[in-house]
Amino acid sequence: MRVKLIGILVSLLVFGAVASAQSVIYNAPTTDTVEKGQVYVEGVFSAKFKDYSQGGFQQYGFRAVYGLDRRTEIGANFYVTRDGSGDLPREAQFNFKRNVYRNEKHGVSVSGGALVNVPLTKSAGSRPTSIIYGIASKSFGRTGTRVTGGMYRAIARKRDFGKMWGFTAGIEQKLTKRISLIGDYFSGNNRYG
Repeated sequence: MRVKLIGILVSLLVFGAVASAQSVIYNAPTTDTVEKGQVYVEGVFSAKFKDYSQGGFQQYGFRAVYGLDRRTEIGANFYVTRDGSGDLPREAQFNFKRNVYRNEKHGVSVSGGALVNVPLTKSAGSRPTSIIYGIASKSFGRTGTRVTGGMYRAIARKRDFGKMWGFTAGIEQKLTKRISLIGDYFSGNNRYG
């Protein structure tokens, strides 16, 4: 199960991943796309440090993204979740993103994309779900700040998914050349927010 964001998640990135093009801030998509022929790989660990009976979990995985051209990327993610259920829920995700507008002089960018979640074990769910989204970002060069926001629409069976649409928001703030403070948010009462 993906991390359900209730408030703004804030993480400290020590290895400077925010400085290079990336597919997501933490969970919410960015407007960045990986350059043509380049590969971006990221290890992921998320946790809620509570008893499993109170919703605690640990999630391990990776994200891999490939640049088809300078504005289009495709990717695959894989996650294993330890939640005390005995069976480790496993899930694959496939994504596509296209940057439709980029103005580096003004620090503005707009992208759209899709993400498909495919459960690999019964404990991860029984039906694939997906979202389509549109996002925009604005960078402020002197402060090293970038804000991102957009909307998403889920494509799933309504009766077992929850709210079918929502918004995303994110902020990235450079503290030093290699350290950034990041946070993102998914709204909606469903598996994304």
